[in-house]
Amino acid sequence: MREIHFDEIVEKVAQLCIKSNYELGEDVMQAFRSALKSEKSEMGKDIINQLIENANIAKHDQVPMCQDTGTAVFIVELGQDCHIIGGQLKAAINKGVKKGYGEGYLRNSIVHDPLNRKNTGDNTPAIIHIEMVEGDQLALHMTAKGGGAENMSALKMLKPSDGIDGVKDYIIDIVKEAGPNACPPLVVGVGIGGNFERCAYLAKRSLFRPLGERHQERHIAELEAELIRTINRLGIGPQGMGGSTTALDVKIEAEPCHIAALPVAVNLNCHASRHKTAVL
Repeated sequence: MREIHFDEIVEKVAQLCIKSNYELGEDVMQAFRSALKSEKSEMGKDIINQLIENANIAKHDQVPMCQDTGTAVFIVELGQDCHIIGGQLKAAINKGVKKGYGEGYLRNSIVHDPLNRKNTGDNTPAIIHIEMVEGDQLALHMTAKGGGAENMSALKMLKPSDGIDGVKDYIIDIVKEAGPNACPPLVVGVGIGGNFERCAYLAKRSLFRPLGERHQERHIAELEAELIRTINRLGIGPQGMGGSTTALDVKIEAEPCHIAALPVAVNLNCHASRHKTAVL
C-alpha cells in the first residue's frame, strides 16, 4: 500500500488551478492553428488570431486568460493500492482549490447557496468525481469550467425509436441554440447512454480528452467527425461573428443504457478548453 500525504495533494491541486487558467494546453493551441488554416471568414481568422495572442500573453505574463476562471471540476483516478494520509481526499482538493485561486488571483465564482447567491469567497467547493482504478497512483484531472458555456448545456431523455438521427439532431439543435453565448469556437462534449445523471457525467468526462483525439470505437469516432463537419457548416463562427469554425472538436462518450431509454447530454466548452493533469 502506497501512502500519499494530504499536503502533497493540496500543493498539486493549487498548481493545477493556476496553470489551467494561465496556460492553454498544446492540444488547444494546435486546434487554433489548424482552425486558422481552414477558416474562410476574414473576421473569423482575425478572432482566432486574437485568441492565440490572448493565450500567449496569459502564459508569458502568468495571468488568467479569461475573467471567468471557472468552476474547479476534478475527475480523480484513485488507485486501489493508494492510501491518503494526513486528511481526507476531498478536503485536500478543496484546500488546494482555495490556495490556488487565492495565490493565482483567480476570480471566485461559486455561491454557497443557489438561491441566496452568497459567494463562498474561495471558489470552493470543487466538483469532484472519484473513480477507483488499479495500481497505487493518484491521478488528478482538473478543468476550470466556464459558466457561459456550461449554461448553454442540456440533457434530454430521447426515445430509442429516435435513433442515431434523433441523437444528431438534438446535438446540433443545442449548438444552434447556444449561438454566440457559449463563446465559440466550441468544444462539444457529448454523453450517450447510462441513465439521467450518468449521461451528464459522460458528457463532462469527454471534455477531458485531448482535442484532435478520436474515440477508440470506430463508429463513435465517425460520428464525432460527422458532427464536427455539420456544426462547422452552421455559420456561427468564432465568437458568433460568422465563419466556418463553430467547433474546434466534438467528443463523445457512450455507455450501456436501459432498453427503454436513449439519454443524450451535451456539455459545451468555450474556446478556452482549460484542462490539466497531475499524477502522484
